[in-house]
Amino acid sequence: MDPQLFVDEFKLVLSEALEGGIPGQPTTFLDGTKVDGSGNCGLFATLEALSATQASDPTALGVSVAAHAAHMAFHLEVVVRWEAGDHGPFDWKGSFSPSSVSEPEWDALRARVRRAYADVLEQIEKTTDWSGDAPGLLFGPLAHATYHLGAIRQTVKLLK
Repeated sequence: MDPQLFVDEFKLVLSEALEGGIPGQPTTFLDGTKVDGSGNCGLFATLEALSATQASDPTALGVSVAAHAAHMAFHLEVVVRWEAGDHGPFDWKGSFSPSSVSEPEWDALRARVRRAYADVLEQIEKTTDWSGDAPGLLFGPLAHATYHLGAIRQTVKLLK
């Protein structure tokens, strides 16, 4: 298989997880509906639909959407740092903070997730040697983003 075709297809799946599917097109794995039954169910649309109060509610699951979003941003930032040669240590436990946010903090956190995702896409574009740790640049963010997207969507179902 052509390595560029593989990378392009991989980016398509990663973008579906975060940006959502392309309207009118079949998706590779999303069911195509938000928790409320309408529209885009990717990470960004899911986060945008929530107020800071909702994002701060830990529900019965114990981890708020804000905490998941902070952790996802941190993970994406670490992926880029790792590729740049920074191998830690990283404060994974602290990466779930803040768990409670005001409206301005929630806006900033959602922007941070988007920026970190854009930085990962840029890093993928710059990568020409896919040996060594480089495949983790693809697989790590995809596995991690899809896990947390699922966890966030389950948490949203429990919001008041």
